[in-house]
Amino acid sequence: MFLATVHFTQQRECILRQLTAEVDSPVPIEIEEIQDGFVTFVLRAGSHADSFQTALAAADHVKHVQRLDADNLLVTKPSCGAYSAIYRNHGTLRRSNTISGRQREYNVLVFRREDLRAIIDDLEGFGTVTLGKLKRFRAGSDSALTDRQREVTTEALARGYYDWPRKITNERLAEELGISRATLHEHLRKAERTLLSAALTDRPEQTAGGQFAPTES
Repeated sequence: MFLATVHFTQQRECILRQLTAEVDSPVPIEIEEIQDGFVTFVLRAGSHADSFQTALAAADHVKHVQRLDADNLLVTKPSCGAYSAIYRNHGTLRRSNTISGRQREYNVLVFRREDLRAIIDDLEGFGTVTLGKLKRFRAGSDSALTDRQREVTTEALARGYYDWPRKITNERLAEELGISRATLHEHLRKAERTLLSAALTDRPEQTAGGQFAPTES
């Protein structure tokens, strides 16, 4: 299993590209759900929340926009292609990803190098891709999870929550686990943060330039 940082220059027109083109620093995005061609995410808009919300609400193709608090928006819109390319090739987005105009940075977890290569090939169909850091994700990193976090993440994985397309929605998974959607997300995010923290302290196999390190025997 590998954790890769993928730098992507988006060539397709996208409302997020328009919104963030004049913003001084990259805008974080946290993915909530990808289903039926639509992506739901939290946009960490900060001081731009008012203008972003107005523009998103006025866009015909944006399915939903909700103000969560002073700085953050919950948005549902059609995927411009990048998220679908990652998930249909068995990748999973991790951590907060960022967008700045045409420039995107995705942190992707994949099981095999072949999956990562397929993701890059797909993305190159509508943009330019550079592979940044590539690190091996150690399977034993889940030892720091609480029993409840391990239980929830195991059930999420077993029931297809991390498959593409998803085999179960977050609402249904929360219902079957007997917890609220907010509690489900809290357990999953904390577990993912723990696993990522462990993975990111590993020795990188490759740090820049887009070349794959040799596979270990």
